Order: sequence, then C-alpha cells, then structure tokens
Amino acid sequence: MKNTVTEMLGIDVPILAFTHCRDVVAAVTKAGGMGVLGAVAHSPQQLEIDLAWIEQEVGGRPYGIDLIVPAKYAGSDEGGFTLDDIRRLIPAEHIAFVDDILRRYDVPPLADDDRRGALGRGDDTANSNDSEKAAPFSANQAAPLLDIALAHRPSLVVNALGPPPEHMIQRAKQEGRLVGALAGKAQHAERHVNVGVDLIIAQGSEAGGHTGEVGSMVLIPEIVDAVAPVPVLGAGGIGRGRQMAAAMALGAQGVWCGSVWLTTEEAETHPAVKQKFLTATSSDTVRSRSRTGKPARQLRTAWTDEWYDPSHPQPLGMPLQPILVGEALARIDRAAFKPGTGAEQLSNYFVGQIVGSMNSIKPAAQVVYEMIDEFIEAVQALGRQLES
Repeated sequence: MKNTVTEMLGIDVPILAFTHCRDVVAAVTKAGGMGVLGAVAHSPQQLEIDLAWIEQEVGGRPYGIDLIVPAKYAGSDEGGFTLDDIRRLIPAEHIAFVDDILRRYDVPPLADDDRRGALGRGDDTANSNDSEKAAPFSANQAAPLLDIALAHRPSLVVNALGPPPEHMIQRAKQEGRLVGALAGKAQHAERHVNVGVDLIIAQGSEAGGHTGEVGSMVLIPEIVDAVAPVPVLGAGGIGRGRQMAAAMALGAQGVWCGSVWLTTEEAETHPAVKQKFLTATSSDTVRSRSRTGKPARQLRTAWTDEWYDPSHPQPLGMPLQPILVGEALARIDRAAFKPGTGAEQLSNYFVGQIVGSMNSIKPAAQVVYEMIDEFIEAVQALGRQLES
C-alpha cells in the first residue's frame, strides 16, 4: 500500500500496533506494519534492554515508542509529587476499601521481593527511597524514558495522554523523529497540531485503555476534517480488515490497533486474563477509573464491579489511584493463575470492544496478513457495487 502514512513512516502497510510486548513490536514491524512499544510501565533499565533487543530483531525497519505524559495531574503545579507525597494524600477510607476487597476475595499477600517491585502504598522498609521516586504517569517519571528512547532509533514517539509537552516535541524533532498523539475529540487533535504533532491518532470510545466518549464512526471524520492535511490514524474497535477499510473510508490514512495483539502467541498477557479475553463478547468491557484514575476501557470483572458500586468509595484521580491499587493489582495477578479463586475473579486488564472478535490465539504476523487480506476484499466488494 502507498499513502501519506506509509511514506512518512517507511512501512509497507499502514497498520500500527500499540503493545507492551517487545515480541509483538518486532513481529508486526517485520510483517510490514509498525510496532509501537508502550513504555509507561518500563523501568529505564528494562527499556534499554527491550529497545536494544527490538532493534536487533527488526534489522533497521522502523518502529515506535509510546509514553504517557499527561498535561495535568495531581501535583503537577508543584513540580510533580513523589510517591511519598501521594501516599499522604490517599484517604484512609480508600485504603480500607482496597484492603477489604483483598480480604473478601481471599487474595494472599505478596512476598517481600515481589512487594519491592510493585507500585503501591508501600512501607518504610520496602520503599526507603520513595521520597525521591517520581509519581506514575508524570513528566518526572517519563523524562528518563524519553532520554533512553532518543538514544535509540524509534522513528515515531507518541504521547498517549494530552498534548505532548513542548520539550518532548523539540527534543524528538531535533533527533529527527516524528511525533504522534492520541485524541478523543476534534479539539484535542487541533491542540496537538498547534504544538507541532506530525501524526494524530483518532481514538474512539470502543478502544481499550484511556478513551473519551465519542465513537470511532463519528470521531474519525471529525478529526480528519479538523486537522487536514495532517494525517490521521483511526483507532478504537479496529482489529479486522473491514474495520480498517471503514476507518480509511472515513478519511484515516491508516489504523492504530492495541487490543487485538493481546491474544496473539507473542503477547505476555496474564494467562488468566488472556483466557477471559478469548471467551469475552463485545459487551464485556467497561470504561472505568478503577486502575489509573482516568476513564479507561477494560474487561468487566469483579474488580470493576466493586468500584462501580455507588455505596463504595469512588476511584481517586491520577496519579493517586494507581498508587492506591498498585500493590493490590500485583497481588491479584500473582494469585490469579489458579482458576476459581477470588483473585481470578478480580483479574482484568485494558481491552477494547474488539475483544468479542479475539477468540483464538494466532501469531501477530498472521493478524497483520489477515487484516490486509480482508481489507482488500472489503475494498474490492465496494468497487463491485459501484460497477453494478
């Protein structure tokens, strides 16, 4: 295929794969698309390792990296809270509620070594240097990750929450990299373009992770019209060729897919969660603030139901909520391998409504090839209607 996005990025097909798994990044890139590594959960050390591995695997082919630097979050006006600062702001009622969930579902505690690696409320012995640690989803946390990314060769740097900060855009462009950003409203996309973003991802409400409330069918043409001639990728509810064809018929120059890779052979998705994805329908997701503090579409489970109950404390904002629940989610993941347990009932992850079509495990490259084949069939079928 040949259009603005394929030429801009140097790829064969305009399919971009957002994923936290380096193996998926490499597989999609080698299949002719572009893998984009979601690095928000990476430590600087692990990011260094993964980017070096990806570059060795893809052999000079282009790939991208996605960071999360929100424009506004708790403590940003004061220069960014540390973990200790945030812990002091968490209400006792919320701490007691999370502890009660774990007790009622009989989720065992973490071992000391596991606790040190978990994002959570912590204690003085396991987290002695937390007075210096940056808050999650903050500019302070993302800064070293950006340094490492630009020391490697990703050709696209994407910011997933809000307009990319000025310093991020300047540094990326000085290094000759393109900058992308996600938008859930036309106004958001216009702000991105005004600060110098090269590529807009129009992400509809159907998508997994942080989303707005506008569906892709309405959102994509709104954003295309608002930011032309800046190219747009369609995102949200896209995992098959017909959906790709629909997005491009609406004016997108390609697609940004995330959820569909979660059930691939290469994906590092938790086994219990992957099994839930394979049997879920498109109605089994919910937008919830229960993991990050911002609305994010995820699989509906006992965890989201607990936070949805109006008689329970409501989720805190970002970044307080991830600190509140970080250790609890780590405990759930650690214990959810055993079917039928309370932890297995609670276990969930971000996923979009496309989960209803993710009912078999296949290689990531096969997903790419099947999307292209179905895309071609859909476009040809429309062409035959015009001929008749």
